[in-house]
Amino acid sequence: MYVGSCGYESSKWLGKCPACNEWNTFVEEKVITGSNSSNSNSKNKIAIKGEIVKLNDVKKKETFRIKTGVAELDRVLGGGFVTGSLTLLGGEPGIGKSTLILQICNNVKIDGSKILYVSGEESAEQIKSRADRLGIKNENILFLPETDIDNVEASLENSEAKFVIIDSIQTMYSDEISSVAGSISQVREITARIMKMCKQKGITTIIIGHVTKDGNIAGPRVLEHMVDTVLYLEGERYFSYRILRSVKNRFGSTNEIGMFEMQNEGLIEIKNPSELLISERDGNPAGSVIVVSLEGTRALVLELQALSTPTVFGMPRRNANGLDYNRVTLLMAVLEKRAGINLGSQDVYINLVGGIKVNEPALDLGIILAAASSYKNISIREDVAVIGEVGLTGEVRSVNMIDKRIKEAEKLGYKICIIPESNKKLLKEKYKLDIIGVKNILDAMKYLGLK
Repeated sequence: MYVGSCGYESSKWLGKCPACNEWNTFVEEKVITGSNSSNSNSKNKIAIKGEIVKLNDVKKKETFRIKTGVAELDRVLGGGFVTGSLTLLGGEPGIGKSTLILQICNNVKIDGSKILYVSGEESAEQIKSRADRLGIKNENILFLPETDIDNVEASLENSEAKFVIIDSIQTMYSDEISSVAGSISQVREITARIMKMCKQKGITTIIIGHVTKDGNIAGPRVLEHMVDTVLYLEGERYFSYRILRSVKNRFGSTNEIGMFEMQNEGLIEIKNPSELLISERDGNPAGSVIVVSLEGTRALVLELQALSTPTVFGMPRRNANGLDYNRVTLLMAVLEKRAGINLGSQDVYINLVGGIKVNEPALDLGIILAAASSYKNISIREDVAVIGEVGLTGEVRSVNMIDKRIKEAEKLGYKICIIPESNKKLLKEKYKLDIIGVKNILDAMKYLGLK
């Protein structure tokens, strides 16, 4: 039998999975028959006896959350870890996963209960060295260097820990599965046993997962479906900023992000990311504009830069850093068609400063104005912030939560905010800055002297 990364099973090897359309994900698994199969299945099966009830008669139980002591993490989780939940934390090597986990272990309060750190990759000396560097002093942290899930379960019975870290899921194995550790069958089996353990005993568990070169958590896709929460720690290797993002959360929103800065003493929370991200803006060069993005309920003021230069190739290049390349290419076509700016002989480079990645369409107007500013070599006033989505006909469309965006720009001292006309009509509050409503990109360009 062959099994794909999404859990699809086939009697023969297939190059492309018919379920998830991924290539080269099938691996061979031996089918266990007879008594061994039944024993294995019965051991890991969660016995649930259900009965039919009226949904309106079900009484809601109070959800208890464990505060992590890291405000940015609590923000992403929706108030902290839910007791008995299973969380998957993924990220590239060296991004700071183990650092964040140790900081959580140091700050979390569980009424004196023990915290068990299970590591299949690092020794006790390595973990202790990192803990000393980070100033970890919690006496309730226990360490177990183990990769056999049977030994982990036995140790957990004796320790009576209520908070468990598994580092990492790809190093754990079970003797009942013939394949090597990290394989699809092993990861799926280990995760099922960990989930059973944490649900039955009310143990809050975090498992750390490796990330492939494509940025996805290694192992079967079913791994992400089994857990309660999936967190990604993101960041550019050559930048100190880190973003913690939730892509699945059964107990809260998936729109919130947490921002950190990697320093010698660990991951330091960034209380005001907007001010930090634009702090190094030097003067008012052509091709630079301030935009306001939204991540969850947090507004971020960002600097967007564009560079337009004559091409030396037959086909002009388009490059986007921190933004969706296809979106940038589309907007350059809109700028050519609707504003009459000939970019056919220009290489255009768009950069979102600070190593931040944003896919929100509210940055569209800023991208177009920055490119026009660079092409004409005309600076945009440094006290101007720009918000708006742009359609294919050049119209500037409304964006959500405009009040929160304007307040963030006002807080940082900007005097003018260019927004969609449809948003301006719906504003209910008064602001100290001037609100300029525009219907299309030509209105915005004329106001800034770019047309």
